[in-house]
Amino acid sequence: MFYIIDLRGRKLRLLASVIIFCIIIYMVTLTFFRTFLFPIKYADLVTKYSEKYNLDTYLVFSIIRIESKFNPQATSHKGARGLMQITDQTGAWAAKEIGIENYHSDRLYEPEINIQIGCWYIRKLINQYKDNLETSLAAYNAGSGNVSKWLGNEKYSDDAEKLNFIPFKETREYVEKVMKSQKCYERLYKNSKK
Repeated sequence: MFYIIDLRGRKLRLLASVIIFCIIIYMVTLTFFRTFLFPIKYADLVTKYSEKYNLDTYLVFSIIRIESKFNPQATSHKGARGLMQITDQTGAWAAKEIGIENYHSDRLYEPEINIQIGCWYIRKLINQYKDNLETSLAAYNAGSGNVSKWLGNEKYSDDAEKLNFIPFKETREYVEKVMKSQKCYERLYKNSKK
């Protein structure tokens, strides 16, 4: 009696197992990236103020991720506070412009106040720098006074509107990190629900 070995069936089962294994690895990796490396926290507030100030939500998530790693109690060595790392001076100015009642600098640790002010401020910078996101992010990090000086210097700007080179290494790296983070958020979340 001869036994016929069905190699084709074994190959198909092996192929199916490999495909299922790859799908599982993909899902685990995607979950890891979403949950730990590119989280979506404070989504209701980010969405609310991104829409109010006509900003890309992934940009706002990226700024928060880079600025504070989603820690509402974060304080920088320069005294910037909260999720979007707002300075006391910017917070007071924004609160007056926006009309936030009973404002004091400790309120920058409140996620809603911080995100509202941060979104208002980045929109103001984007308008000021004629929709140039990189220049606006440089101003968010280094201050608009520094950026204005750089734009007026041919060494850093050809046209006094766009920066060709950012002289502060920290600011250069900040802009690059936010831009890369925004692209990662888009890739990870664009076709899924937040």
